[in-house]
Order: sequence, then structure tokens, then C-alpha cells
Amino acid sequence: MNVELTRFKVKEGKSKIVDEWLLFLNENMKETLITLEKEKMYVETIFREVLNGDEYLYWYSVQGENGQEVEESEHWIDKKHLDYWEECIDKNFKPIDLSTEVVMIPENIKKSMI
Repeated sequence: MNVELTRFKVKEGKSKIVDEWLLFLNENMKETLITLEKEKMYVETIFREVLNGDEYLYWYSVQGENGQEVEESEHWIDKKHLDYWEECIDKNFKPIDLSTEVVMIPENIKKSMI
């Protein structure tokens, strides 16, 4: 099981598009959740922060092994999600993976994830 928290920088001037992106995911949650099954994505959460005038998105995830990559998906939600990603995420900023130090998932929950 992989537990990750990664920070990505938003391109300057793309905050309104990020608003639209996150609204899109929230408004299409039923379909969005369907796409997570093939990825073996048990939990995926997006956080947003403005720090020193720069905007960042953080992805927190709990994912099983050998799931499908989102880029391999043919689902319309994933295609639209990747379009937003390309438009909003700054590729010149190296994503930062925060160090996982402690994972607290009760065994009964962990068993139902696998």
C-alpha cells in the first residue's frame, strides 16, 4: 500500500481554472469515484494552499499496488482531469513528495482496502 502526500505548484494566473477544476471534480463525484477503482485508489484528497504568493495543490493518497495509471484511463472524467492538470500544473516546479513517517490505519480498515 502506498501512502503519499505530494505538492504541485499551480501556474501563475490559473487560479480561476483551478476553481473550475475542483468544482468539476466535486460536481461529478459519483463518476470520479468510479475511476478510482481501477487505480486501486482507496483515498484521494486534494488540498490547496497559497504560500508567499504562490499557489499549490497537494495530493494525499492511499493506493493499493499495481493499479492502473490515470494516464491509461479511457474514462471521460480522467481525460478532463488530465486536461485541467496540463493547463494548471507548473511543470517547471519539481513536485515535492513529503516524507511519510507514520501511517495509522486500523487493521480492520486496511483489510477492507486490500
